[in-house]
Amino acid sequence: MTVVLGAGAFGTALAVALSVKGPVTLWGRSLPWAAGRENPRLPGVILPEAITLTEDLPRAGEAPVLVAVPMQAMGAFLAEHPDVVGKAPVLCSKGVDLSTLRGPSALVADLIPGATPAVLTGPSFAADIARGLPTALTLACADEAVGEALQSALSTPVLRLYRTTDVIGAELGGALKNVIAIAAGIVTGAGFGDSARAALMTRGFAEMTRFATRLGARPETLSGLSGFGDLVLTCTSSQSRNFRHGFTLGQGLPPDLSQTVEGLATARAVMARAESLGMAADLPVTAMVAAVSAGDLPVAEAAKRLLSRPLKEE
Repeated sequence: MTVVLGAGAFGTALAVALSVKGPVTLWGRSLPWAAGRENPRLPGVILPEAITLTEDLPRAGEAPVLVAVPMQAMGAFLAEHPDVVGKAPVLCSKGVDLSTLRGPSALVADLIPGATPAVLTGPSFAADIARGLPTALTLACADEAVGEALQSALSTPVLRLYRTTDVIGAELGGALKNVIAIAAGIVTGAGFGDSARAALMTRGFAEMTRFATRLGARPETLSGLSGFGDLVLTCTSSQSRNFRHGFTLGQGLPPDLSQTVEGLATARAVMARAESLGMAADLPVTAMVAAVSAGDLPVAEAAKRLLSRPLKEE
């Protein structure tokens, strides 16, 4: 059996994908749609009978526990329920906690000493996973034996997991690409063209790698599914909430704030961390997203500043 904590679109999609291997318990704080077994965030997807829906937190046992609560709620959830995530929680949220400036695995280390966290991340849309479309993800765990066991338990014929021990690189790749996706949406929505978006993605990837390696990530991790792969997906598809948010900003329209856009908080958290490291000037795209999203900088002025940066070698 597998347990998924968090019945948003991604948590529900993972529950559907994993139900082909056996029973899955899917927990959500509020499940008004449970009777019809169709999450409104995944219209047209009827949950298989192998999935048990519950609003009561299940006890942690030996089964894998996937934690898919929103990143900015992760710290409070772990602090309140340290006994429900098990000894090797699989963290499925992408972002950086705004209050602590830390990623999900660091929150587990602080709040649940003795646990061995893993991170599940990579290029994936919930709708694709829920509909059984082929998807490849990165599973990062510092303990190779635990990582191998989780890889075997969570892989399916259409959900392929690649293993790494670089937890920092995997989770930062998944977090930082959301920031660059907002920027790509801004560029596209403003009508700057595909060439400008390609340039933005390239320089954004360099920025992601620069920041992540400063914090101990391996460069090759950023070049894999959890970094470059996820960046390509979220910067080129309107399915991405982060891209759509940026696109709306680029058009000069008020964005829809009813959905979580994790890149907004991540941009602010990353800039705060970069300032403490003395490298804020090395993250111009992230700085632009943080300023534009806060309403401190018009889109046109942001583009002008990016284009007027000093010429240098690539």
